[in-house]
Amino acid sequence: MLVSTALRESFPDGVFVAGCPSRTVLDHVMSKWGPLVLLALADDEPVRWSELRRRAEGVSEKMLAQTLRTLVADGFVHREARPVVPPHVEYSLTPRGLELAALLQPLMVWMVQNAPEILEGAAASQA
Repeated sequence: MLVSTALRESFPDGVFVAGCPSRTVLDHVMSKWGPLVLLALADDEPVRWSELRRRAEGVSEKMLAQTLRTLVADGFVHREARPVVPPHVEYSLTPRGLELAALLQPLMVWMVQNAPEILEGAAASQA
């Protein structure tokens, strides 16, 4: 099994150990909506709730709220509530969130480029 030197040095017991803290972060970041929300905020401009829902097409209000709460708590997203009527809340990436989004972008590009072939292969194997 190929495990990078950086992973071995950072986690001598391995990231595959059940108690590794990276598993919790992995669960938060790589949830169904986590990467899409992070990438939707990657333009480095504050985004309102309704715009996030439009960008992450198909996300329910409940899942968007849950994903945002988790990403805010983990320090990837900044939430700014302005005391106006009606309420005005904007979301933006923190420096840690910007770093993570930059790492996620190549993965998302790879997935977009390879998704048609992968899905064709999956459909063919089920036929």
